[in-house]
Amino acid sequence: MSAVPNELRKRNKKRYAGGHHNKRYKGSRELEVGMEGILITCNMNEKKCTAEAFNLLNEYADKLYGPEKFHGNAGSSSDEEEAEEEDVDVALKKEVAQLQASRTKQERRFLALDSGANNVIFIRTQNLESDKLVHHILSDLHTTKKKKSRVILRMLPVTGTCKAFQEDIVRYLTTFLEPWFKTPNYATYQIAFKARNSSHNKRDEIIKAVAGLVGKLNPKNKVDLTNPELTIIVEVIKAVCCISVVKDYTLYRKYNVQEIVKVDAPKPDATSAKTDANTPEEEGNQKEGDTKHEDKTGDEENGKSVSQDDKEVDKGQGEGE
Repeated sequence: MSAVPNELRKRNKKRYAGGHHNKRYKGSRELEVGMEGILITCNMNEKKCTAEAFNLLNEYADKLYGPEKFHGNAGSSSDEEEAEEEDVDVALKKEVAQLQASRTKQERRFLALDSGANNVIFIRTQNLESDKLVHHILSDLHTTKKKKSRVILRMLPVTGTCKAFQEDIVRYLTTFLEPWFKTPNYATYQIAFKARNSSHNKRDEIIKAVAGLVGKLNPKNKVDLTNPELTIIVEVIKAVCCISVVKDYTLYRKYNVQEIVKVDAPKPDATSAKTDANTPEEEGNQKEGDTKHEDKTGDEENGKSVSQDDKEVDKGQGEGE
């Protein structure tokens, strides 16, 4: 008889634990459709990458938007004293207002979420333009060549998200791309597509569909894989498609913060390079000319000696006869 209740207890415990686990981790802690932010890739150290990302983003966000403001709880004690003298209804209303204010206070402008892929973190942004912020960071790093991170690789802004199915992607991009590519606007462009933990999207099909859509928005839009004015970034992670349109993608090394701070090797001067390149050839030509001249002189001397020998032989033959 005691075995049956024990089995029921174990079963109920598993159910309770499973439900509690799902409620705790599902939802707001993961990348979802409708969010905006920044995708950051790293190399096998997501925890350190998250810390570096917060430091870097807050440093430049303070310059662009000012320091993040927090609403303190100053004056709460006086409010409580006044509440004691007022009606219960008024006190309840104030308490509800304080709870709502505390909820909004917890929504920081940067929040790290699970992206759904290894070595990729997603920083959700609030009340700022992620593409503008990332471009500002890369522009400064490109100018100063000052390295400010060790494990962060690429920083890709995400200004729109949708379901990761081809028909949903095309439908969403139909209106999303209008500010850049719809008549009278036009530009040269390329499409950067990447899929992680998703097997139902084929790269060539997505690129072909997006390129066809851009062509319909304005026939003047042209593909340029060398130095495009704009790059359409399409990053698929599981069931979410992250989208943005960025500029200077090639100049800023595909938005790689490690590559962008490397000092470019100085290109050699064309005139000096040409002179240096021609010098050994000229010397070789001179030597070759001297050798040919010596050979020619030797041939002439040999020709003279041969002709003299022939004459002597002829004389000998004549004398013999």
